[in-house]
Amino acid sequence: MSESYYSPASEEHIARERRKARELRQSDWWKNRLGEGVCHYCGQRFSPRELTMDHIVPVVRGGRSVRSNVVPCCGACNASKQGMLPLEWEEHLRSLRSDG
Repeated sequence: MSESYYSPASEEHIARERRKARELRQSDWWKNRLGEGVCHYCGQRFSPRELTMDHIVPVVRGGRSVRSNVVPCCGACNASKQGMLPLEWEEHLRSLRSDG
């Protein structure tokens, strides 16, 4: 992955969006998304308890806790993606495919 510039989000932004994410996790919409049992990134099936909420644009990079920015994600993908933006994540996945 190439080095890229980014300015981390403010502590206020991070705290606010994490609160909103906790609220969103309680919504019927999110429970239905988990009920589908599919990781957004790898496409594998998991029990709803094994899936986590991932922000496509990470909160630490300025992302928001809104429906259009959160997806169900397995633990392995979430741990690998960390704070990557979508383009960085795609680059990472391409590098894994070319290594294997």
